[in-house]
Amino acid sequence: VLKLSQSPRIGFEVLGLSDNAPRTKNMEEKALEVYDVIRTIRDPEKPNTLEELDVVTEKCVEVQELGEDEYLVIIKFSPTVPHCSLATLIGLCLQVKLERCLPFKHKLEIYISEGTHSTEEDINKQINDKERVAAAMENPNLRDIVEQCVTESDD
Repeated sequence: VLKLSQSPRIGFEVLGLSDNAPRTKNMEEKALEVYDVIRTIRDPEKPNTLEELDVVTEKCVEVQELGEDEYLVIIKFSPTVPHCSLATLIGLCLQVKLERCLPFKHKLEIYISEGTHSTEEDINKQINDKERVAAAMENPNLRDIVEQCVTESDD
């Protein structure tokens, strides 16, 4: 038996059922979609993917609705060691692959998980600065490394 109560805002609502349930489910689906894109990125130093190294997990992806059909995608990744010299490059790989592959309109924020890197604040600024990202991708050596990391392998 469902109890109905009158709400001045929407007439009648079902008590105990959230109006946000479909929206929350949609955000969870979007987050899984994002995770599927980033999990196969290869580590710049190792032959493993970021998923295999636990640099990215399903829990590191958050999606928020900004407007109709526009989303904020937040990634918080964890480098394998607190002094990882390639953390900025990993952030760049995440940035490039998501910009190329996400099928929906989005804004992107990428961060190192709090407490997982000795210079996380500086790196967070770098990987979220569009001009620095664009400049980095103009460097042919860096671009080649990023391409190797973001290109899907055929195994």
